Amino acid sequence: MVREEVVISVRNLVNRFGTHAVHEGLNLDVFRGEILGVVGGSGTGKSVLLRSIVGLRRPSAGEVRVFGEDLQTLSHERRSLVERRFGVLFQNGALFSSLTVIENIALPLIEHARMKRPDAEKLAAVKLALAGLPDVAGHKYPSELSGGMVKRASLARALALDPDILFLDEPTAGLDPIGAAAFDHLLLTLRDALTLTVFLVTHDLDTLYTVCDRVAVLSQKKVLVADRLDVVAETDDAWVREYFHGPRGRAALQAKQRIGS
Repeated sequence: MVREEVVISVRNLVNRFGTHAVHEGLNLDVFRGEILGVVGGSGTGKSVLLRSIVGLRRPSAGEVRVFGEDLQTLSHERRSLVERRFGVLFQNGALFSSLTVIENIALPLIEHARMKRPDAEKLAAVKLALAGLPDVAGHKYPSELSGGMVKRASLARALALDPDILFLDEPTAGLDPIGAAAFDHLLLTLRDALTLTVFLVTHDLDTLYTVCDRVAVLSQKKVLVADRLDVVAETDDAWVREYFHGPRGRAALQAKQRIGS
């Protein structure tokens, strides 16, 4: 039996805002090459967990290790090297409005890889194509793009430094069903082509059924269950039953079954 390699290990994580605890003793492993979907009700701290893992938030207690390293204890230089192996797509895309798409994608190449601007912009054009956008989109500003194009442009920027792990926060939020489905299939293609590990915060049931190898449910300030979707869907929990077996959950499952048949 091949042992799965853990690339993210979260142990006894605590996140508090004042006296309010969002996470209390949370544990989670993410394995190399998988797409892990993270779901949970409002206020369960899905985005807070992502930010804790990538080092944007210092946990109140507990340990987060990525590639075996605890970011909070590393020197600035060592931490920067580890963080270059991350690609992050935030909910709203977080593109710089004053830069063109190509300039947005080239920026991490210039700042972190120390590339000259012409070379960085050439490589940025390759990342743009990987994300499924035409060359002409690179010369536009974010305000000139549709919602779906902004998501793809943000994905291209997340891919700029050839990351090992992609962190995606609600990547299909606000997209129409056709655009969301196209993004899901793009994500699968990129994962397989680039051997990526993907940490995916989402509420989109179609995305869960289409792309995720495992699903982690946040509840009661912890990870209630993390397993294959069919196992998770049968967990004895009120929120899980309502989420996976309600009308939208049944529709997503039926759509998946039609595609698989």
